[in-house]
Amino acid sequence: MRVRALIAILCLVPVIGWAETSSETTSTPEVVIDPGGVGPQALKAIYGAVDAITRLAEDQDLDEISRLRRRAHDATVSALQTQGYYDPIVTLEVGEDYQGETWDILIEPGEQTRVRHVDLSFSGQINEPEFAPRVQKIREAWPLNQGDVFLNKDWSDAKADLLQSVKSKDFYYARYTHTQATVTADKNTADLDLAIRSGPRVRMGELYTSGLKRVPEKLIRRYVRYEPGEPYDQDKLDDWQQALQSTTFFRGAFVTLDEQAQGQRVRADGEVEMPVSVRVTEAPARRFTGSLGVDSDHGPRLEAFYRQNIVFGQPVWTETGLGVDKDRQRFFSDVHFPPTYKGFKNSFGVLYEHQDIEGLKQTRAATGIKSKYEFDTNTRADYETQWSLMGVWDESKVSGEPATQRGTSLEATWQVLRRNVDNKYDPREGNLFDMDIGVNYPLSGGKKTLYRAGLRAQQWIPIGKNDVFMLRAEAGKVWPNADRIPMGFGFRTGGARSIRGYKYYSIGRERGSAVVGAPALAVLSAEYQYFFNSTYGVSTFVDVGDAGESFRDLSPHWGYGVGAAVRTPAGPFYVDLAYGQKTRDIRLHFSLGIAF
Repeated sequence: MRVRALIAILCLVPVIGWAETSSETTSTPEVVIDPGGVGPQALKAIYGAVDAITRLAEDQDLDEISRLRRRAHDATVSALQTQGYYDPIVTLEVGEDYQGETWDILIEPGEQTRVRHVDLSFSGQINEPEFAPRVQKIREAWPLNQGDVFLNKDWSDAKADLLQSVKSKDFYYARYTHTQATVTADKNTADLDLAIRSGPRVRMGELYTSGLKRVPEKLIRRYVRYEPGEPYDQDKLDDWQQALQSTTFFRGAFVTLDEQAQGQRVRADGEVEMPVSVRVTEAPARRFTGSLGVDSDHGPRLEAFYRQNIVFGQPVWTETGLGVDKDRQRFFSDVHFPPTYKGFKNSFGVLYEHQDIEGLKQTRAATGIKSKYEFDTNTRADYETQWSLMGVWDESKVSGEPATQRGTSLEATWQVLRRNVDNKYDPREGNLFDMDIGVNYPLSGGKKTLYRAGLRAQQWIPIGKNDVFMLRAEAGKVWPNADRIPMGFGFRTGGARSIRGYKYYSIGRERGSAVVGAPALAVLSAEYQYFFNSTYGVSTFVDVGDAGESFRDLSPHWGYGVGAAVRTPAGPFYVDLAYGQKTRDIRLHFSLGIAF
């Protein structure tokens, strides 16, 4: 007996406990399980079941301990059955060592039970000829077939999926008339018998809404599109509900068939027509938010944002924002239309912004339209595409030059973003690609039409439990070359989010005593972040790049440094100390914002 116990101890992980023995009480017994060849999933189930019982053994009398031994035996048998072992031999041997009582659980699992026969039967209107192809697909999709291992979880999941495949389209009243799994333990076989009654086909009737106060009902009908009498389809109801929830007008939206509504009726052909119910909870009519912040590039920063849902009784919303720091001032006001039925988000608005950075003063006023579309790929990767068309007036003044340049133009831009990360706000694994192209067509005489293309990419590579290695790259080009590139079209770099160790926007094309937008840009960065725990970490990084007349003329600006990182609910906060090789200067880069 001691030889067998020793073999079990060497082969398996024990559930450890110790005991102080006496004539009346005992402590938690030490348990060793000899699995007899069962797999990891079965062992996990057994350990979980037995451990819950051994914890009850402490300070119990001998009668109660005897009962717990029987429970441990039965729990082991039950756990084996959940993994397909319906004819096991389980022996629980009680012993003692210097610490107290021991339980040696020896398992002879036998063979796993396998499916021998499956009988799927259907009754009701689904048996009519028009549904024969659908019934055939349902039969082919059934996952437990002859020769498959029979597990309780797989059986439960298969039953639920089968009923849902019938119930989710046409047959709202579909129910099981019976489900039965007959297990013959000594033969290790399972016979499965399932019968579904579909009931009559259900069609969608009149539309009823509730919860509307300010939002007009026409917004509901913008998305919930059907003709009364169309066959019920749960996928359509889910799509309509998702479309309503994606707008800013509602905190919640629910689209269902209403079994209790008075509009329910039985048609002459025996089919049932049920009303569609849309219940919504409206979002607040107005919202004001603001933030105070500070960063190493621009110093203190104030931002304010106001949003209003429903304007003059129409299903549109407005957004107005203001941002101010010592180098930049920005104001915008946009009117947003509700998403189209296909998901396009359209808006129009006005914008005013002013910058005074590195000797270049720029002012721009613009008005135009914008459209945004988000692709649903049913994967972790998501795509966004956006285009805009604006009329722009801009003015620029270069320090050291007497003339102020002004111009008007039409700008068209298009952008596509692919994001595939584990966390949108603090990624640790995945990648991002962002590409944009633009055209600036001058309305003033004698100026060139400019074209712009940019590409940004970033890769996050997890290392160990908390660390991450990041690679970042940017490239951009404006052509043809021009002495003056409008605000937002040329490239400048340097600062916290580009090449650290240099002042913000201090790298570009030099004119007079200023740095202005250049036609070409290339930036690379590599960073390793080491985290002491899930919140606090340190980093080391290398940045290199330049903005200049052309890619051939670029002269690398190297930046090296170390930093500290703190993960917060609002996203990561970084403080970096960087050395700029060309300027031989050490700079501190950081940012901090507080919402109110």
